[in-house]
Amino acid sequence: MSFSIAGKTAIITGSANGIGLAIGRHFVEHGANVMFADMDEKRLVAELGARTEEGSVRYFAGDLREKLTINNLISATIDAFDQVDILINGSRQVISSEPLNPDDDTVEAMLQQNLMTSLKLSQMVARRMIKQAEGREEGQVGSIVNLSSIAAHRAHPDLLGYSIATAALDQMTRSLAVALAPERIRVNAVAFGSVMSASLKDTLKDNRECRAEIEDNTPLGRIAAPGELVDAVQFLASEGAGFMTGQIVTLDGGRSLIDPVSTPAH
Repeated sequence: MSFSIAGKTAIITGSANGIGLAIGRHFVEHGANVMFADMDEKRLVAELGARTEEGSVRYFAGDLREKLTINNLISATIDAFDQVDILINGSRQVISSEPLNPDDDTVEAMLQQNLMTSLKLSQMVARRMIKQAEGREEGQVGSIVNLSSIAAHRAHPDLLGYSIATAALDQMTRSLAVALAPERIRVNAVAFGSVMSASLKDTLKDNRECRAEIEDNTPLGRIAAPGELVDAVQFLASEGAGFMTGQIVTLDGGRSLIDPVSTPAH
């Protein structure tokens, strides 16, 4: 059983910082070609250096809520590496909601950013994977991994929109897994909590007391570094997980086993 991703080409969204960046760097270190995609071009340049036309690293800056941008991302990946084998939907946003305010459009914004972007990109990448596999009768055609959250099943009033969007993302993972299984494309997700994502890092800057609360409510007693998520993502992307699809793998230090509703999940 091989967990190798060497020689594979991966698109990783939300990869200018935090967890997406850690996954991208890990994939490059393990021999994959990686297209880092994010809205924040300045951060991509700061992390990856000047744009090059050689090697295993490329980056793409754009708003993936736009269909044309998704098309351009896929085209740029094919131009650079000739194929796409893995999609990591890591683009995500966490915004507080006002549950009793009917004028608050956070739910719509979270569904657009955290669900619809991943769905549209997955559909279009899957079509490319199917096309490039024409004539191949065996083996994995592609793998899609979504980054979700334990907020999908832990209610918190301030995270109404985010919780709804991640719950929808989990169901999208299951539904796409069934739809794409005949095409030999697997779809799974990693739902995390108590991991130092970019959004959690920003939250802790303004609410330092949250760190102790999160650590106290995580059985392993700490907040994990972004790099502690990457091996799970690599496993799901690799052919070592070849009979695994439609699964939501939880990585949260045991937090969802005891997480009280008063503690934001992030």
